[in-house]
Amino acid sequence: MSGDPDPRLLRSFVAVAEELHFTRAAARRYTAQQALSRDIRRLERELGAELFVRTTRQVALTPDGERLLPYAHRVLTAYEELADAFRGGPRPLLVDLNSAGLGHENVVRRARELAPELELMARYESGLTGAAREILAGRLDVSFGRYGGLDPVLRDRLEAQFVRYEPMAVLLPEGDPLAALPEVPLGALAGRDVYAGAGNDRTPEWTDLAARLFAGHGVRVAPPAPLVVGMEEFRRIMAKSPTPVLAVVDFPPMPGCVLRPLVDPVPLSPVSLVWRRGLRHPGLDALRRAAAELAAAEGWYERPAGSWLPDGELLGALTAPPRSG
Repeated sequence: MSGDPDPRLLRSFVAVAEELHFTRAAARRYTAQQALSRDIRRLERELGAELFVRTTRQVALTPDGERLLPYAHRVLTAYEELADAFRGGPRPLLVDLNSAGLGHENVVRRARELAPELELMARYESGLTGAAREILAGRLDVSFGRYGGLDPVLRDRLEAQFVRYEPMAVLLPEGDPLAALPEVPLGALAGRDVYAGAGNDRTPEWTDLAARLFAGHGVRVAPPAPLVVGMEEFRRIMAKSPTPVLAVVDFPPMPGCVLRPLVDPVPLSPVSLVWRRGLRHPGLDALRRAAAELAAAEGWYERPAGSWLPDGELLGALTAPPRSG
């Protein structure tokens, strides 16, 4: 055998094998008898075997034809199962939202409104670097985060659409002296450690953003600590530790803590929608349309006065696919 047999040739073979009559088999296949005969001759050449004994009065399977028939049935059944798996519409799209309560949820919510027939399944993990590894391994489709903070090796295999500039904040225990301020100047944190995920291999893009922000302001990135999983455990650790946590203004409320925007300067966390290069899925199209629509409506592309971003920050494309319909 020189290669994989064409399913069309196998279908022609099965039709003749079951009808044992070329005219009836051609009618069953909605094709001309000459075309059907060509299919059988081609399959015989590819297999290097004679499949039928033909006389003017009778068509019969040869031993090789008898041997092929059950295999042909199994192969064609597998092709039908494959077709059926995709006939019902696209598979669910798995979207990582990093943490509950962030603005990314609004993008997914709007995408579901734009394409209610699709299944967009959300999960909540932490960190774009970790999500990017999952995307490239085929275990995840889309995530949100700081695209410019990814390793260039990862970026080369990904695509991104910029979504928003998200102002950054600091999470403080209620008893912290800075908790009484409506806004916290960055310089007020001078001499202190601020936790920014150091040591978490899923979030180095966030730790890098913090290090760039703190440079020159006398603020230190807190040393690595065990990864906290779950809101209740986060709350417990915050109640025991005086260490502030770098966050964003959309961070969900935390009992026993206060969230205060950072100012002087206003640091921005650039958020992009990120997916595997070459991914084609209507759910991704809906997410991209939703992100662009919300960005325009909410002014997410606008940088506030006195804001800060790292020099040369990569954001991802500002484009979205045409609206459907």
